[in-house]
Amino acid sequence: MMLKRLRELRKQRHITQQKLALELDMSQNTISRYESGEREADYQTLILFADYFDVSIDYLLERTDYPVFYRRKDG
Repeated sequence: MMLKRLRELRKQRHITQQKLALELDMSQNTISRYESGEREADYQTLILFADYFDVSIDYLLERTDYPVFYRRKDG
């Protein structure tokens, strides 16, 4: 699964693969592989990307074109 939206979000925010990798404690090569589809993101990594860009996992996976999601309030 290629994370095309990851690349789009990163470029929209003018963030390099290297900067994103540093901020998420990954290698630049890993980010590149997620974007190209050479590597598949596990559930925890998808959550990490979604939280970083403040979008839903469904948006990252192109299941929706609506990036906003609502976090459930506990209590």
